[in-house]
Amino acid sequence: MNDDAIEASVLFAERDAGNGKRIGIATLNAPKTLNGLSLEMARLLDAQLIQWAADDDIALVVLQGTGEKAFCAGGDLQGLYRGMREQQQRDRWEADAFADPRGNPHAETFFATEYRLDYRIHTYPKPLLCWGHGIVMGGGIGLMSGASHRVVSERSKLAFPEITVGLFPDVGGSWLLPRVPDGAGLFLALTGAPLDASDAIHAGLADVLVPEARRGDVFDAIAETDWANDAGARRAQLHALLARFADTTAPGPLQRHAARIRIACAQATLEDSVVAIAALDANDDAWLRNAQTTLAAGAPGSARLGYELQQRGAALPLADVFRLEYIVALHCAAHGDFAEGIRALLIDKDRNPHWQPATLAAASAAWAQSFFAAPWAAHEHPLADLGH
Repeated sequence: MNDDAIEASVLFAERDAGNGKRIGIATLNAPKTLNGLSLEMARLLDAQLIQWAADDDIALVVLQGTGEKAFCAGGDLQGLYRGMREQQQRDRWEADAFADPRGNPHAETFFATEYRLDYRIHTYPKPLLCWGHGIVMGGGIGLMSGASHRVVSERSKLAFPEITVGLFPDVGGSWLLPRVPDGAGLFLALTGAPLDASDAIHAGLADVLVPEARRGDVFDAIAETDWANDAGARRAQLHALLARFADTTAPGPLQRHAARIRIACAQATLEDSVVAIAALDANDDAWLRNAQTTLAAGAPGSARLGYELQQRGAALPLADVFRLEYIVALHCAAHGDFAEGIRALLIDKDRNPHWQPATLAAASAAWAQSFFAAPWAAHEHPLADLGH
């Protein structure tokens, strides 16, 4: 392997398989940032997926991350922060910034590229196996959620932690979370609570648990399979192959608390649900106690935006959800808490964000409306062609 390959942020390889087919293998290669997805990585991966989709000899694609700790811990927050600071210094918070969130080239390009990549994975014409080991958060879930076959291991931890940085569960989260059983998608958005392998499968964010030690065996079995010519048949073959290595584990805390979470999240208003979650008796359950602590410390604006987006996203086609999330994401980058959240967590590391608005009462549904204002006509949306 040459130095260029070692330094590449995404590694691409092909492996011979049965019936004259090949397997495309994409490996996120930024272990120092837990494979956090940068703009460069998103561009490289999207271009390669397009190429493999057009190659009839590629039977299926595997997506994984390098290192032992994470598949992908989210998006490139450092790069987004730099772009937001430049925009703030340039605009000086002019009044019309609320009407038009454009002016941050990095955020505009990053979110458009990331969401387009996520949508491509959701609609990929070939089987796509995502190996979601270790940490899978935010943007990592965006990559994983649309794969036709989503593997988690005994060390997997999936979460949407955006409330801690002043964003909202994006990358299709507004479509995914309303589909979590028992109304628990709202709970996950408000608390950033992590899911183990069992809970990830229960929530519909993963398909099968395979022990990490069997990854090499799975890849060998994939290479030894005589793959069918029809993509649908190949999906069935891959499903059966993974079932041979599948394992089970005890239900996780999301399932153990399902009944109480369902009641708390079924309240008439967001405010009532927040109160109900805070009032749950955590007793000695660290998972539930940590979830309540995260909600109490999180950005009220993020709680409101996540709630409003789930209300809308539940009934929209996926492409429309990505278009809607793009608008809200740009507003968050222009005049929301996003920059402050990243500052407190990653830049100054004081973990003392000053949220604006500071209370859920101030982060009302009326307050949130400005975040849904599109600065362009529908046909001019950067993601207007998704789904067409």
